[in-house]
Amino acid sequence: MPTLTLYQVDAFTDHVFGGNPAAVCILDQWLTGAEMQAIGNENNLAETAFVIPDGDQYHIRWFTPDVEVDLCGHATLASAFVLKMVLKVPQKVLKFETLSKGVLSVTQEEHQFFLNFPTDRIAPIAPLEGALEGLGAAPVEYWKGETDFIVVLENEAAVARLQPDMRWIKQLGERGLIVTAIGDQVDFVSRFFAPQSGVDEDYVTGSTHTSLIPLWASKLGKQQMQARQISQRLGVLDCEDQGERVRIGGEARLYLKGEIYLP
Repeated sequence: MPTLTLYQVDAFTDHVFGGNPAAVCILDQWLTGAEMQAIGNENNLAETAFVIPDGDQYHIRWFTPDVEVDLCGHATLASAFVLKMVLKVPQKVLKFETLSKGVLSVTQEEHQFFLNFPTDRIAPIAPLEGALEGLGAAPVEYWKGETDFIVVLENEAAVARLQPDMRWIKQLGERGLIVTAIGDQVDFVSRFFAPQSGVDEDYVTGSTHTSLIPLWASKLGKQQMQARQISQRLGVLDCEDQGERVRIGGEARLYLKGEIYLP
Protein backbone atom coordinates (compact mmCIF):
# COMPACT_ATOMS: atom_id res chain seq x y z
CA MET A 1 0.00 0.00 0.00
CA PRO A 2 1.55 3.37 -1.02
CA THR A 3 2.20 5.87 1.74
CA LEU A 4 2.86 9.60 2.02
CA THR A 5 4.67 11.37 4.84
CA LEU A 6 2.57 14.09 6.44
CA TYR A 7 3.87 16.87 8.67
CA GLN A 8 1.60 19.06 10.77
CA VAL A 9 3.04 22.43 11.67
CA ASP A 10 1.67 25.27 13.82
CA ALA A 11 2.41 28.48 11.92
CA PHE A 12 2.72 32.09 13.09
CA THR A 13 3.46 31.03 16.64
CA ASP A 14 6.43 30.24 18.89
CA HIS A 15 4.72 27.29 20.63
CA VAL A 16 2.78 24.15 19.78
CA PHE A 17 -1.02 24.50 20.10
CA GLY A 18 -0.80 28.15 19.03
CA GLY A 19 -1.07 29.85 15.66
CA ASN A 20 -2.64 28.05 12.72
CA PRO A 21 -2.06 24.34 12.05
CA ALA A 22 -1.31 23.28 8.48
CA ALA A 23 -0.53 19.89 6.97
CA VAL A 24 2.38 19.53 4.54
CA CYS A 25 2.98 16.66 2.12
CA ILE A 26 6.19 16.55 0.07
CA LEU A 27 5.52 14.66 -3.18
CA ASP A 28 7.58 13.21 -6.03
CA GLN A 29 4.77 13.92 -8.49
CA TRP A 30 1.26 15.34 -8.31
CA LEU A 31 -1.58 13.23 -7.08
CA THR A 32 -4.88 13.79 -8.84
CA GLY A 33 -6.86 16.83 -7.79
CA ALA A 34 -9.52 14.52 -6.33
CA GLU A 35 -6.90 12.71 -4.22
CA MET A 36 -5.42 15.94 -2.88
CA GLN A 37 -8.88 17.28 -2.10
CA ALA A 38 -9.77 14.04 -0.30
CA ILE A 39 -6.60 14.32 1.83
CA GLY A 40 -7.43 17.96 2.61
CA ASN A 41 -10.91 16.92 3.67
CA GLU A 42 -9.63 14.00 5.75
CA ASN A 43 -7.07 16.21 7.51
CA ASN A 44 -9.87 18.69 8.33
CA LEU A 45 -7.39 21.54 8.81
CA ALA A 46 -7.79 24.98 7.30
CA GLU A 47 -5.12 24.08 4.74
CA THR A 48 -3.10 21.14 3.46
CA ALA A 49 -0.11 22.06 1.27
CA PHE A 50 1.34 19.73 -1.37
CA VAL A 51 4.91 20.47 -2.44
CA ILE A 52 7.03 19.02 -5.26
CA PRO A 53 10.78 19.76 -5.50
CA ASP A 54 11.89 20.87 -8.98
CA GLY A 55 15.61 21.59 -9.11
CA ASP A 56 16.27 24.48 -6.75
CA GLN A 57 12.59 25.52 -6.74
CA TYR A 58 9.33 23.96 -5.52
CA HIS A 59 5.80 23.71 -6.83
CA ILE A 60 3.04 24.22 -4.25
CA ARG A 61 -0.75 23.81 -4.12
CA TRP A 62 -3.13 24.37 -1.20
CA PHE A 63 -6.42 22.67 -0.27
CA THR A 64 -9.00 23.49 2.39
CA PRO A 65 -11.37 20.68 3.43
CA ASP A 66 -13.68 21.79 0.58
CA VAL A 67 -11.74 23.57 -2.18
CA GLU A 68 -8.36 24.31 -3.72
CA VAL A 69 -7.34 27.93 -3.08
CA ASP A 70 -5.16 30.39 -5.01
CA LEU A 71 -3.00 31.50 -2.07
CA CYS A 72 -2.31 30.41 1.50
CA GLY A 73 0.24 32.09 3.74
CA HIS A 74 0.36 29.90 6.83
CA ALA A 75 0.65 26.65 4.85
CA THR A 76 3.45 28.19 2.76
CA LEU A 77 5.26 29.16 5.96
CA ALA A 78 4.66 25.62 7.28
CA SER A 79 6.07 24.14 4.06
CA ALA A 80 9.19 26.30 4.32
CA PHE A 81 9.60 25.24 7.95
CA VAL A 82 9.45 21.54 6.98
CA LEU A 83 11.93 22.00 4.14
CA LYS A 84 14.45 24.00 6.18
CA MET A 85 14.10 22.67 9.73
CA VAL A 86 13.14 19.03 9.13
CA LEU A 87 14.51 18.12 5.69
CA LYS A 88 17.48 20.53 5.93
CA VAL A 89 17.41 21.74 2.32
CA PRO A 90 20.36 24.06 1.53
CA GLN A 91 18.60 26.89 -0.34
CA LYS A 92 18.82 30.21 1.48
CA VAL A 93 15.72 31.53 -0.27
CA LEU A 94 12.94 29.04 -0.97
CA LYS A 95 11.01 29.74 -4.17
CA PHE A 96 7.55 28.27 -4.67
CA GLU A 97 5.95 28.18 -8.11
CA THR A 98 2.16 28.53 -7.87
CA LEU A 99 -0.69 28.03 -10.31
CA SER A 100 -2.10 31.55 -9.98
CA LYS A 101 0.30 33.85 -8.07
CA GLY A 102 3.59 33.33 -9.86
CA VAL A 103 6.70 32.64 -7.78
CA LEU A 104 6.48 33.19 -4.01
CA SER A 105 9.63 33.28 -1.90
CA VAL A 106 10.30 32.50 1.75
CA THR A 107 13.47 33.47 3.61
CA GLN A 108 14.53 32.26 7.04
CA GLU A 109 15.88 35.00 9.31
CA GLU A 110 16.93 33.54 12.66
CA HIS A 111 13.76 32.07 14.20
CA GLN A 112 11.35 33.62 11.72
CA PHE A 113 10.30 32.81 8.18
CA PHE A 114 9.37 35.76 5.95
CA LEU A 115 6.90 35.31 3.12
CA ASN A 116 7.32 37.60 0.12
CA PHE A 117 3.90 37.86 -1.52
CA PRO A 118 2.31 40.16 -4.12
CA THR A 119 0.33 43.04 -2.61
CA ASP A 120 -3.44 42.73 -2.98
CA ARG A 121 -5.40 45.39 -4.86
CA ILE A 122 -7.99 46.84 -2.50
CA ALA A 123 -10.61 49.52 -2.99
CA PRO A 124 -13.34 51.09 -0.85
CA ILE A 125 -16.88 49.86 -1.53
CA ALA A 126 -20.43 50.70 -0.49
CA PRO A 127 -21.71 49.17 2.77
CA LEU A 128 -22.53 45.46 2.51
CA GLU A 129 -26.24 44.82 2.70
CA GLY A 130 -27.25 43.31 6.04
CA ALA A 131 -23.83 43.92 7.62
CA LEU A 132 -25.16 45.27 10.92
CA GLU A 133 -27.41 42.26 11.45
CA GLY A 134 -24.92 39.74 10.03
CA LEU A 135 -22.01 40.96 12.12
CA GLY A 136 -23.77 42.28 15.20
CA ALA A 137 -21.46 45.30 14.91
CA ALA A 138 -21.38 48.52 12.89
CA PRO A 139 -18.42 48.75 10.49
CA VAL A 140 -16.87 52.16 9.94
CA GLU A 141 -15.36 51.26 6.54
CA TYR A 142 -15.91 48.67 3.80
CA TRP A 143 -13.25 47.48 1.35
CA LYS A 144 -12.87 44.80 -1.30
CA GLY A 145 -9.73 42.96 -2.35
CA GLU A 146 -9.25 40.46 -5.16
CA THR A 147 -10.76 37.59 -3.19
CA ASP A 148 -12.08 38.94 0.13
CA PHE A 149 -14.38 41.57 1.57
CA ILE A 150 -12.88 43.72 4.35
CA VAL A 151 -14.69 45.61 7.09
CA VAL A 152 -13.04 47.95 9.58
CA LEU A 153 -14.49 48.17 13.09
CA GLU A 154 -14.01 50.96 15.61
CA ASN A 155 -11.55 49.17 17.92
CA GLU A 156 -9.89 45.89 18.88
CA ALA A 157 -12.54 45.03 21.47
CA ALA A 158 -15.24 45.10 18.78
CA VAL A 159 -13.25 42.64 16.67
CA ALA A 160 -12.59 40.36 19.65
CA ARG A 161 -16.23 40.07 20.74
CA LEU A 162 -17.59 39.55 17.23
CA GLN A 163 -19.91 36.55 16.76
CA PRO A 164 -21.02 36.87 13.14
CA ASP A 165 -23.76 34.96 11.36
CA MET A 166 -21.94 32.48 9.14
CA ARG A 167 -24.97 32.20 6.86
CA TRP A 168 -24.72 35.91 6.10
CA ILE A 169 -20.98 35.69 5.40
CA LYS A 170 -21.45 32.63 3.19
CA GLN A 171 -23.97 34.37 0.94
CA LEU A 172 -21.50 37.23 0.31
CA GLY A 173 -19.58 35.02 -2.10
CA GLU A 174 -15.87 35.48 -2.81
CA ARG A 175 -13.39 33.64 -0.53
CA GLY A 176 -14.31 35.22 2.81
CA LEU A 177 -14.61 38.25 5.08
CA ILE A 178 -11.75 40.01 6.88
CA VAL A 179 -12.65 42.02 10.00
CA THR A 180 -9.98 44.41 11.27
CA ALA A 181 -9.29 47.36 13.59
CA ILE A 182 -6.40 49.32 15.00
CA GLY A 183 -4.67 47.36 17.77
CA ASP A 184 -4.26 48.15 21.44
CA GLN A 185 -0.75 46.67 21.77
CA VAL A 186 0.11 46.08 18.11
CA ASP A 187 -0.48 48.15 14.99
CA PHE A 188 -3.59 46.29 13.87
CA VAL A 189 -5.65 43.18 14.61
CA SER A 190 -7.91 41.02 12.48
CA ARG A 191 -10.10 37.95 12.23
CA PHE A 192 -11.01 36.01 9.08
CA PHE A 193 -14.24 34.15 8.33
CA ALA A 194 -14.58 31.90 5.26
CA PRO A 195 -17.52 29.47 5.59
CA GLN A 196 -17.87 29.58 1.79
CA SER A 197 -14.40 27.99 1.61
CA GLY A 198 -15.08 25.37 4.28
CA VAL A 199 -13.48 27.27 7.20
CA ASP A 200 -15.85 29.19 9.48
CA GLU A 201 -13.00 31.05 11.18
CA ASP A 202 -9.36 30.69 10.21
CA TYR A 203 -6.95 30.92 13.12
CA VAL A 204 -4.15 32.89 11.41
CA THR A 205 -4.26 33.84 7.75
CA GLY A 206 -1.10 34.98 6.03
CA SER A 207 -2.83 35.72 2.72
CA THR A 208 -5.30 38.21 4.24
CA HIS A 209 -2.33 40.33 5.26
CA THR A 210 -1.59 41.01 1.59
CA SER A 211 -4.74 43.16 1.87
CA LEU A 212 -4.32 44.35 5.45
CA ILE A 213 -0.73 45.54 5.14
CA PRO A 214 -1.39 48.13 2.40
CA LEU A 215 -4.60 49.20 4.15
CA TRP A 216 -2.95 49.87 7.51
CA ALA A 217 0.33 51.14 6.05
CA SER A 218 -1.69 53.90 4.40
CA LYS A 219 -3.72 54.63 7.54
CA LEU A 220 -0.78 54.60 9.94
CA GLY A 221 1.89 56.03 7.66
CA LYS A 222 4.18 53.10 8.46
CA GLN A 223 6.00 50.51 6.36
CA GLN A 224 6.85 48.09 9.18
CA MET A 225 4.10 46.92 11.50
CA GLN A 226 3.23 44.15 13.89
CA ALA A 227 -0.16 42.46 13.67
CA ARG A 228 -2.16 39.93 15.62
CA GLN A 229 -4.93 37.72 14.37
CA ILE A 230 -7.02 37.49 17.52
CA SER A 231 -8.64 34.11 16.98
CA GLN A 232 -8.90 31.50 19.71
CA ARG A 233 -5.32 30.33 19.02
CA LEU A 234 -3.82 33.78 18.32
CA GLY A 235 -1.15 34.48 15.75
CA VAL A 236 1.60 37.09 15.59
CA LEU A 237 2.82 38.49 12.28
CA ASP A 238 5.63 40.94 11.48
CA CYS A 239 4.57 42.92 8.42
CA GLU A 240 6.30 45.18 5.90
CA ASP A 241 4.80 47.15 3.04
CA GLN A 242 7.12 47.19 0.02
CA GLY A 243 4.73 48.65 -2.51
CA GLU A 244 4.07 45.93 -5.07
CA ARG A 245 5.12 43.24 -2.55
CA VAL A 246 4.60 42.62 1.15
CA ARG A 247 6.70 40.71 3.67
CA ILE A 248 4.92 38.64 6.29
CA GLY A 249 7.03 37.06 9.03
CA GLY A 250 6.36 34.53 11.74
CA GLU A 251 7.65 31.52 13.61
CA ALA A 252 6.46 27.91 13.39
CA ARG A 253 6.64 24.67 15.36
CA LEU A 254 6.39 21.02 14.31
CA TYR A 255 3.46 19.24 15.96
CA LEU A 256 3.52 15.79 14.33
CA LYS A 257 4.93 13.56 11.61
CA GLY A 258 2.87 10.68 10.31
CA GLU A 259 1.99 8.52 7.31
CA ILE A 260 -0.97 8.63 5.01
CA TYR A 261 -2.02 5.23 3.61
CA LEU A 262 -3.36 5.75 0.11
CA PRO A 263 -5.93 3.34 -1.36
